[in-house]
Amino acid sequence: MAMAELTTPKTTSPFLNSSSQLRLSSKLHLSNQFRHLILPPLHATSTSKISCSVSQNNQAPVAVQDNGSVKTKKECYGVFCLTYDLKAEEETKSWKKMISIAVSGAAGMISNHLLFKLASGSVFGPDQPIALKLLGSERSIQALEGVAMELEDSLFPLLREVDIGTDPYEVFQDVEWALLIGAKPRGPGMERAALLDINGQIFAEQGKALNAVASPNVKVLVVGNPCNTNALICLKNAPNIPAKNFHALTRLDENRAKCQLALKAGVFYDKVSNMTIWGNHSTTQVPDFLNARINGLPVKEVITDHKWLEEGFTESVQKRGGLLIQKWGRSSAASTAVSIVDAIKSLVTPTPEGDWFSTGVYTNGNPYGIAEDLVFSMPCRSKGDGDYELVKDVEIDDYLRKRIAKSEAELLAEKQCVAHLTGDGIAFCDLGPVDTMLPGEV
Repeated sequence: MAMAELTTPKTTSPFLNSSSQLRLSSKLHLSNQFRHLILPPLHATSTSKISCSVSQNNQAPVAVQDNGSVKTKKECYGVFCLTYDLKAEEETKSWKKMISIAVSGAAGMISNHLLFKLASGSVFGPDQPIALKLLGSERSIQALEGVAMELEDSLFPLLREVDIGTDPYEVFQDVEWALLIGAKPRGPGMERAALLDINGQIFAEQGKALNAVASPNVKVLVVGNPCNTNALICLKNAPNIPAKNFHALTRLDENRAKCQLALKAGVFYDKVSNMTIWGNHSTTQVPDFLNARINGLPVKEVITDHKWLEEGFTESVQKRGGLLIQKWGRSSAASTAVSIVDAIKSLVTPTPEGDWFSTGVYTNGNPYGIAEDLVFSMPCRSKGDGDYELVKDVEIDDYLRKRIAKSEAELLAEKQCVAHLTGDGIAFCDLGPVDTMLPGEV
């Protein structure tokens, strides 16, 4: 990485002082990477902007020495606009190469919990420096600056860069992970078909941006609902990225299912394994008690109330979010953030022997007979390299297959609704009279 030494002027940022309170290095270096404040010229019509950390009052451009030449740059403010020579720092010699992580909807409640987990090292590891690229809307740009300020004040050693912006083509540049949380919530009286179209356009555009500027092997996790079909739209608009790299978040459903089984069996939830959520993130989802285990034993051997398993269990998982809203007055944010962390960790750490996890992935080549060209939650294992494989040794009886087929039919109908966004022709939407949106999506 080409570096240029920065001579800090007397009118330096309020985030740094001459005594170098951060104790990271006595030499400050300005990277030639994407850390400087980018503002459109006064005559520009574009309203998007991207900046690193928090911009203060504009100051005159500074001259920066770069390989003997003098270049003029706008000065950048805040600790994330500066980088340090990691090779010269004894405590960072064993650190891995920095990775870039994009988060959309970065000013929202879910991100407010998630970003600090990412920055702390609890997700990618205590030796993995990261750069956070935060995507928001024009009206959330000041909130993004506030988020960057809080991240600054938290003094996370592993967090080396924070960039904020409103243009996905700028924010997604070279990212290796994209966590797509931002989506329009469903308003009063809004039909599900309308929500599919509105949010589908967001994810179509973000898919195109990822295809154009992200790392070719970027891993994409779609959280914004309806997440399965949004993930399908995103991957269809990113043909240069392997379809296998796209995921729809169903891990919160899995975590809720484990909790309900543990409560019923009278055990702690770490005793529940091999839990699968099949299908769509909707009320047609199928929490699989047939293959799940408690203390290594089949659930049906531990919980003999099979009527509850077939009726009450699924309903309790589906209604958990609605019950939380009744109690607290808002939808889950912290537990969603935890489930995003769990989903990522399942891909970057080896799956325990004999166990598996749930994630919504592309169905092409699946061994279960599920229709291809969908994003469908299925059981997966990982070697910890960011990739996964589908689990083949699962049992599917008539009860389970019937319910899987119902979720499959719903996703096929959703796919037809967004055909204009996936390149599959003219859209035709018939989702039926039953509203299957989960509580909290309204």
